Amino acid sequence: MKRSEFLKQSLSIGIGATIFPQIISCKGIKKENALKNWAGNLQYNAVETRYPRSTQELQTVIVQLDKAKALGTMHCFNKIADTTGIQLSTKNLTSVYEIDEINQTVTVDSGIKYGDLGVYLNQRGWALHNLASLPHISVGGSCATATHGSGINNGNLTSAIVGFEILYANGDLNWIDPTIDNEFFNATAVNLGALGIITKVKLRIEPTYSIKQFVFENLSIDQLETHFDSIMGAGYSVSFFTHWLNNNIDQVWVKCKIDQEFDGMNLFYGSSPAIKDLHPIKVNSPVNCTPQLGLEGPWHERLPHFRMDFTPSNGDELQSEYFIDRVDAFKAIKAIIPYAEEMQDFLYISEIRCIAKDNFWMSTAFDRESVALHFTWKPKPKEVYAFLPKLEFILSQFSARPHWGKIFTTQKERIFELYPKALEFVSLKKELDSNGIFSNQFTHSVLGV
Repeated sequence: MKRSEFLKQSLSIGIGATIFPQIISCKGIKKENALKNWAGNLQYNAVETRYPRSTQELQTVIVQLDKAKALGTMHCFNKIADTTGIQLSTKNLTSVYEIDEINQTVTVDSGIKYGDLGVYLNQRGWALHNLASLPHISVGGSCATATHGSGINNGNLTSAIVGFEILYANGDLNWIDPTIDNEFFNATAVNLGALGIITKVKLRIEPTYSIKQFVFENLSIDQLETHFDSIMGAGYSVSFFTHWLNNNIDQVWVKCKIDQEFDGMNLFYGSSPAIKDLHPIKVNSPVNCTPQLGLEGPWHERLPHFRMDFTPSNGDELQSEYFIDRVDAFKAIKAIIPYAEEMQDFLYISEIRCIAKDNFWMSTAFDRESVALHFTWKPKPKEVYAFLPKLEFILSQFSARPHWGKIFTTQKERIFELYPKALEFVSLKKELDSNGIFSNQFTHSVLGV
């Protein structure tokens, strides 16, 4: 099928009844010098990992392989980046090619980290619209998985893309421009690494700006019933942290642009301003967290929760995250609370954030204003994996979409119900990667291809 024909119709495909859950054992087959993800909860099955130093080198290598997968900064908690063949790391693809000041864009290699790009842009008077909690993640991997920051009017990181280059399995490079083919752009931007390897990305930029960050403690969850949107909209980026106990949001992190009128020193919907810098997990030292207490700083040093000079060599944690419609936020939060005590033995903390809707087919925020319910688990895989089906059942009434880069057990039949464009995406996958070079256990599990 030609791409033009594909875009006009959707092929029906059979969806099998079996699935490999995204449950990753910490006791896999031992391989000498096996590469592990940053959290250490899984080791990759790739027979080799290569580190090309240019797109041309990557292009030469890909046509020789039967199985391959792009590997970014290894911050995913499942095997979305794994393969039984060769992993092709974008670690050395970190160049900045052009800042177009007239059109306000920057073109970069996909392997560059947001923290490094942030410093580069800010030094030249420019900024991105948002950043994730950790600045150590790569642009290409983040966009391919719809990774996000926070902000009731801020889209995920993919929403900053205004064009990108992708390498197909046959060695062809294709520049995808939304002004030329917007539907194909929406179909391929969040691609889960299943269509090819993103090599270059053009991002929308804006004049640099400063942020003040304030933290408040002990917000009653009851306040969210009628004030959820106003609380989440109080700053440019707002996050809740909770253990789900005592009907309480432990901390509210409010990041404000300096031109926003916001008093961070008074009561905030009944919560109290913090009098010292805090870590989201209060018992931990805040030394690696970005400055708070209203201390003004550049956007790239405030929008993340953690400092770029803090290198998270081992996360010592597991993560899950589920995206629901913002109108259901309070009901979903209340539905989780009865299970708070059950979670305490294996939960570090939960974070709640808003993400604006977008049009990317496989985005977790596709076509709905979204709220992300994030769970940072202790490294207790047996307990976590046993609880996930229960949590997903609780959230199923809210059509919760799991984060592509974190652990979940949602079966592919449900994935196709949650993503209206999933059938069309699979059809596109079959067209662009007809030999399944970029297929792996993950794509088989969640998409059947």
